[in-house]
Amino acid sequence: MLRSCTGLRSLWALRGRREGAPRLSTDLPPAPVSPGSRAAKMGRKRLFSTEKVIHKDWSLPNPSWSKDFKLLFDQFMKKCEDGSWERLPSYKHRSTQKSEDFKTYFLEPKLVKEERVSQVQLFTRGFEDGLGFEYVIFSNNDEKRTVCLFQGGPYLQGIPGFLHGGAMATMIDTALGSCAAIPGGTVMTANLNINFKRPVPICSVVVINSQLDKLEGRKLFLSCNVRSVDEKTLYSEATGLFIKLDPEKSLT
Repeated sequence: MLRSCTGLRSLWALRGRREGAPRLSTDLPPAPVSPGSRAAKMGRKRLFSTEKVIHKDWSLPNPSWSKDFKLLFDQFMKKCEDGSWERLPSYKHRSTQKSEDFKTYFLEPKLVKEERVSQVQLFTRGFEDGLGFEYVIFSNNDEKRTVCLFQGGPYLQGIPGFLHGGAMATMIDTALGSCAAIPGGTVMTANLNINFKRPVPICSVVVINSQLDKLEGRKLFLSCNVRSVDEKTLYSEATGLFIKLDPEKSLT
């Protein structure tokens, strides 16, 4: 049974760049109004406050990032300069248009509670800076692989001083899903197997290297490993099976 949809975040990012997906209404220029009018002032205020909430790219550096994290980020941004690598933006909220697209193709309308739509946000971006999942994903489309830089905050603790295994599993699923979305588009996790080798210290930085191993029809087989920044410590290894969704078939 399909169990999660972590690959969708990267799909929306990739789709927006490659297919010219509609932007949010707040991206559009405001309707003409008198410069000094109350409507103009309120419009600018609403636009500014909305963009602060919806359009913040959470994959960019913030003060909570450690020195190692920032250094790795800078190194991969350098790799992006020749076009071989690409940083995937990450937002807390998805646009209304993209949400509607997904519901139209894959979800029964009667199961959607419209009053809850405004509360929807990405699970891994539900914490304040530095407290939870701090990560950025870089994608190499030609090689069908991704690198995720991850720093787990204090709200993700399991046994004292170390990340909860479920938090690490979440990031592995996120990283593999992002990699699967490169050739697969809209994908969902069908199977995830993780071998935990060592616990990850709280607030440390790890590197999750993911790659596509095999593609069979709508099935995508992937693998990844989680290592320390110096690559000397192997924390986890994982394999995953992802399924490319069929727009002709509902998920419910």
